[in-house]
Amino acid sequence: MESTQCFRAFIFTLMFSVHYSQGMEINKDTSPDKLLVLTVATQETDGFLRFMQSANYFNYTVKVLGMGETWKGGDVGHSIGGGQKVRLLKEAMESLADQEDMVVLSVDSYDLIFAGGPQEILRKFQQSNHKVVFSADGIIWPDSRLTEKYPSVRNGKRFLNSGGFIGYAPYINKIVNQWDLHDNDDDQLFYTKIYVDPLKRENLNMTLDHKCEIFQNLNGAVDEVLLKFGTERVRVRNTVYNSLPAVIHGNVNTKIYLNYLSNYIPNMWNYEQGCTSCDHDVVDLSQLEMFPRVTVGVYIEQPTPFLPEFLQRLLTLDYPKDKLDVFVHNNEVYHEKHIQKFWDENKDVFRSFKVVGPEENISQGEARNMGMDLCRKDLSCDYYFSIDADVMITNRQTLKLLIEQNRKIIGPLVTRHGKLWSNFWGALSLDGYYARSEDYIDIVQGKRVGVWNIPFMAHIYLIKGQTLRNELNQKNVFVLERLDPDMAMCRNARDLTVHRERESPSPESFHMLRAPKGVFMYITNRHEFGRLISTANYNTSHLNNDLWQIFENPLDWREKYIHANYTRIFTENNLEQPCPDVFWFPVLTEKACDELVEEMENFGSWSGGKHKDQRITGGYESVPTDDIHMKQIDFENEWLHFIREFISPVSLKVFSGYYTKAYAVMNFVVKYTPDRQAYLRPHHDSSTITINVALNNKGLDFQGGGCRFHRYNCSIESPRKGWSFMHPGRLTHLHEGLPTTSGTRYIAVSFIDP
Repeated sequence: MESTQCFRAFIFTLMFSVHYSQGMEINKDTSPDKLLVLTVATQETDGFLRFMQSANYFNYTVKVLGMGETWKGGDVGHSIGGGQKVRLLKEAMESLADQEDMVVLSVDSYDLIFAGGPQEILRKFQQSNHKVVFSADGIIWPDSRLTEKYPSVRNGKRFLNSGGFIGYAPYINKIVNQWDLHDNDDDQLFYTKIYVDPLKRENLNMTLDHKCEIFQNLNGAVDEVLLKFGTERVRVRNTVYNSLPAVIHGNVNTKIYLNYLSNYIPNMWNYEQGCTSCDHDVVDLSQLEMFPRVTVGVYIEQPTPFLPEFLQRLLTLDYPKDKLDVFVHNNEVYHEKHIQKFWDENKDVFRSFKVVGPEENISQGEARNMGMDLCRKDLSCDYYFSIDADVMITNRQTLKLLIEQNRKIIGPLVTRHGKLWSNFWGALSLDGYYARSEDYIDIVQGKRVGVWNIPFMAHIYLIKGQTLRNELNQKNVFVLERLDPDMAMCRNARDLTVHRERESPSPESFHMLRAPKGVFMYITNRHEFGRLISTANYNTSHLNNDLWQIFENPLDWREKYIHANYTRIFTENNLEQPCPDVFWFPVLTEKACDELVEEMENFGSWSGGKHKDQRITGGYESVPTDDIHMKQIDFENEWLHFIREFISPVSLKVFSGYYTKAYAVMNFVVKYTPDRQAYLRPHHDSSTITINVALNNKGLDFQGGGCRFHRYNCSIESPRKGWSFMHPGRLTHLHEGLPTTSGTRYIAVSFIDP
């Protein structure tokens, strides 16, 4: 009996001592000064600066190893290597080996961010009851033959990842002291062989973070994680293990997804505050002694609508023109007349102006390399601003706003009107093409506003000149096999590596070294900047081809062709009633009138005002005019759309309660001249409503003319160019065309709702 009690007392004492010793570890001091972060970075890449930003947010104590050294650890993103990291860590641990209460967190820096603070990491580490904890992965690397040597795991990730591990300093020192390999040997294989050795694993008290409590490796696990928006900051939640990892590692091919996460983590953007980092480290142009010099690369690679308007928008940018060097590559003979006109009028406005035309016969990639080189080779060039001709900049401050954001590469968000099509991709598919990120629609629609790290941009962007001379210093940025120039440029920026040689010139020591230097690309939607126009269906067979763009590019069509005071019809009742139920209002610009007349004269087949007319049903016109139908120049669909969009709202306003079908069989331009047809006899129109738009100026282009309404003995003899009459067609408004006494008068007429 006594022996049994003694045995029980012994077991209880043993259990208490084990529990007490474990409890002592769990309750160790979790103050941040007990945790030291060690990371290897030989260069201050964008990834490293982002890592440090997240570390500083949580007040980590970070010691950077190897800064300024030549990287000799191989291309760890695509093959084995990284031994240099172990060597540097080994050297650093020599001074920490005897600090038993010091916890060391070793992490990568180029592709890693913190989502939680040091106290959280210390608490989770101590709760593991191990001396060393490595991050865990669901995919084994680099030697799959070691799979069977790994301990089995019931629930969780089985394989070691060396991108992040944490442990007490003496134990970390014991591990790295076993390193006796070369800088380009594989660091993960080294740590793996220690871990899969049962004796070493037990002696070092090692484990893996199987359920991603501390570390989240994204490779093979993108579908496991979701953003969790909290009131204080944004976290990543692992939905498989219901954990909130504090260290997020974009290993292997998940760096683009890490970039997406880093737009939010740890507190870059949230629903309550919006973008919290957009005003950090910005450039205040008002404090500079002089504006930076900018090389502007303009690229016209296909027939493009509204090119003269595009060029004028460049001219109206709010930026000193003596600081702009303009390079234009025009690949289209059709646009040579537009470039020549702009050159003649503005060649002396800019600091310099260079044009490379279609006669040079260079590819788009070569042209873009040429434009970029102008800035790269000119040490006084501070920025390179690339813009394609399908971008309509509506914000005159665009260039200043981009410079102020102080990013190496940044573009303004521009979209196609009414569509989700934009100048950036939020994600990439596995084959490197477009994929929609979770936040793409919200960014395009302006529901999330900020500055966003993205994998692809095109059409318009700003690059620092220093970036061109450093990270993007290769000759053919825009040329990669099987990729278009924009994709090539973005691939080069994302995956950029720098090749160096050993100092010794001997063949034996010649070695190509690859140091990761990926440059982050950003898109900003903090302001309205402009829009993309569609070039897909641009037909250049007409004289004035933009007239036909009412469907493809409605906003640009409206800006060019609809009278500036049109909207005042509704906001300020800006219409007149010169005769009963005859309304007079502005609708077309002078440009629209001129181009429509030019198209008709270019077509040239005026009807001659004859009664016989095969163009209409029945072949007979009782009150003929000398005209050309819209259908004859293939403009009827566009004109009917114009009626629906711009005439119907006016008809509803003036003829309250009448809802027009906005359909017309007869749509034509009439030509009045004294020697062909000077006037039109009294008649009713075959319409419910008729519009009559003056296409040129009385007193300048012709004399006489006008319209007289018989019932009211009311005449309108001073039509204004671009203004339209609207009146009932049948019964009440018998009218005649008054004689044109000299010159040529043009009007556009539609019989609406026949």
